[in-house]
Amino acid sequence: MACNVYIKFVLVVCVSWSVSFAVAQPFKAVNLGNWLVTEGWMQPSRFDGIHNKDLLDGTQVQFKSTKLQKYICPENGGGTIVVANRTSASGWETFRLWRINENTFNFRVFNKQFVGLSQQGSGTGLVAESNDPSNSETFQIEKENDNSNRVRIKANNGCYLQAISEDKVTADFQGSGWEDSNPSVFSMTVLSDKTLRGEYQITNGYGPDRAPQVMQDHWNTYITDDDFRFLSSNGINAVRIPVGWWIAKDPSPPKPYVGGSLKALDNAFTWAEKYGIKVIVDLHAVQGSQNGNAHSSSRDGYLEWGDSYIQDTVDVIDFLAKRYGNNPSLAAIELMNEPVAPGVSLETLKKYYQAGYDAVRKYTSSAYVILSNRLSADSKELLSFAGGLQTRVVIDVHYYNLYEGKFNNMNAQQNIDYINNDRSSQLGALTTSNGPLVFVGEWTGEWKINGASKEDYQRFTKAQLETYGRATFGWAYWAYKCQFDHWSLKWMIEKQYITL
Repeated sequence: MACNVYIKFVLVVCVSWSVSFAVAQPFKAVNLGNWLVTEGWMQPSRFDGIHNKDLLDGTQVQFKSTKLQKYICPENGGGTIVVANRTSASGWETFRLWRINENTFNFRVFNKQFVGLSQQGSGTGLVAESNDPSNSETFQIEKENDNSNRVRIKANNGCYLQAISEDKVTADFQGSGWEDSNPSVFSMTVLSDKTLRGEYQITNGYGPDRAPQVMQDHWNTYITDDDFRFLSSNGINAVRIPVGWWIAKDPSPPKPYVGGSLKALDNAFTWAEKYGIKVIVDLHAVQGSQNGNAHSSSRDGYLEWGDSYIQDTVDVIDFLAKRYGNNPSLAAIELMNEPVAPGVSLETLKKYYQAGYDAVRKYTSSAYVILSNRLSADSKELLSFAGGLQTRVVIDVHYYNLYEGKFNNMNAQQNIDYINNDRSSQLGALTTSNGPLVFVGEWTGEWKINGASKEDYQRFTKAQLETYGRATFGWAYWAYKCQFDHWSLKWMIEKQYITL
């Protein structure tokens, strides 16, 4: 008898463990991208009102002396003097802008120092030694009236930079003129294919006087009650909402961010409850940037998140879990979106994920905790770790037939076959009977094929729906709205390119 009781107890424990990760109904979700975290490529018109919008934070520029016909460059990529002796330009000859206002900037170099005046600002020589920009690392870019690619650069001492010789660049020119022989004239190349258009760029670009209204107008109109009604009536039962770390500082986040996104998120929970939709809150942008991309609100494209940022990031999760942990519409909190390997180490990420999981569990035992895989890493690297986090844990993978060279020459059928075979196999390798659930947190109907027919798109999206429909937590389309039609689930539904 005692033996039978023991066996029943063991069976109950085992069954409880195996279902503890289960979700009642796999989610059919959509990402509300570009709403609370700006992604400029999805709606470029939002940047149209910014003066000098070609010189936003993170813009990469190169300067060539018109007199010497050589590029200026910090020796060794930074840490010493600035010279003008390069016949061609690459990484060391490229400067990343930190925008102070529409005409004033700091120049960050390859090794992450800032260009400034020598002798801690009291000299006229040019060096790249400071790790923290101050007045002596601040410059104005003046464009020629008839040619915006020809510039002169004024230092904070009131003088212009000049390339006197290949090994001597100084800030002591007081003349004028735009002739090629003028040593203070430079030809500026903007690397337009490497520009950033994220939350930092749009808020700092519009500045403190205009950004609050621009952002508020966007939040009020981009996603509304009607959108939740539309989603509910078309078979979507959850939304994944990207948020930025500054939301935890609302209503007065650090500059240049502006307050108001928290109220918009509150509205989303209200609409979600009204229409029977669940909410996945996704920490899309963390302080320091986990991937260097615009959608992580990187200022200049450098990935700087690491151990020193863990506590700040956990504090954001704590804030979100405390605010929404008992909300009946909360399905999950995603601790971080798309950290990148090897920039974010697995050891550091696990340390953060453990602390983030604990923070969520302080306020809710029912909400799922989602762990995003590192991009460019083994998709199974979190399986063992996630399985040790007790209950309601999900691993998030993102599947796009876009960003790898192997998709460049695939035809429609090959793309569909890849979904049915390779993606299915990848998903199966992550799916275990007693481990974490799996979430295809981002996928889309777009691909690398030009001129595909409507039927091709329908077959492609149908294959993804069938394959990703086997994900134990569900899937989320990227995105709900976008200027590019096939990225927009709303457009795809209205035009009958996709049937849910």
